[in-house]
Amino acid sequence: MSSTTSAEELRASLERDGFVRIQKAFSTDDITRFRTAAQHVAERARAGRWPFVRTVPKQFPPWPVSEATTEGIWGVQHLLHPSMPDEDRIAFAESYFGDVMTGAVTALLDCKTSDLVMELYNMLVCPPKDFELRWHRDDIGPDVPPDVELERLQEPMLHTQWNLALYPDSSLVVVPGSHARARSGEERKADPFEGSMPGQGADPSRSRNILQHGIGDWAGDCDFSDLPGNMAKLATEMQQRLIGMGSGKDVGFSQRD
Repeated sequence: MSSTTSAEELRASLERDGFVRIQKAFSTDDITRFRTAAQHVAERARAGRWPFVRTVPKQFPPWPVSEATTEGIWGVQHLLHPSMPDEDRIAFAESYFGDVMTGAVTALLDCKTSDLVMELYNMLVCPPKDFELRWHRDDIGPDVPPDVELERLQEPMLHTQWNLALYPDSSLVVVPGSHARARSGEERKADPFEGSMPGQGADPSRSRNILQHGIGDWAGDCDFSDLPGNMAKLATEMQQRLIGMGSGKDVGFSQRD
């Protein structure tokens, strides 16, 4: 789909497949700027100069930051953290709070910008060695029985995940339509790291999922006043709605390795 796809078409695709792909959402100049910021923070994180990382080979938090320089990283956390150098932080913030992202999300959720809550903004990077992440649903563990799984899946959709691909890749693998059903018997019996799940395709309690990554520890320290136009106002309002969810100190972890 393109950036001009209607809200109805976006929601129909989401309902059918469980995801939507919006091509050419950002301009070439925007992508170049985002890539530059991404390169800066990736270099800092790999060198041990950014403490918020996802270390190889752990899939779920907490991640041992001490292993970033020895085992390598596959992700960088907290791109909006107030200690991020201003030039990079502003680039990330404009990609997050700008019209492209907020327009797509409000269309998918059929809501207003005043309903949006600031959440995680993290980045996946190429690890130094091959490793695989296991199949998972974000807040439904692998041992949940089918009836409970289906009940959880039928709860109202209150959030959406935005993945911005800065480079062509095939690392995100999904099974279209699986968002609307419990796992099949074959899927339940499959190895957690199964490389070929039937029907798979590659495509370039919520507070626990957000706050378990530690964003609640620093969200209140963010200052978005240096963002352009109405973006600063929207960012601050989304920040306040996140703070209202709690600090995140005692929410526990949704899943563990």
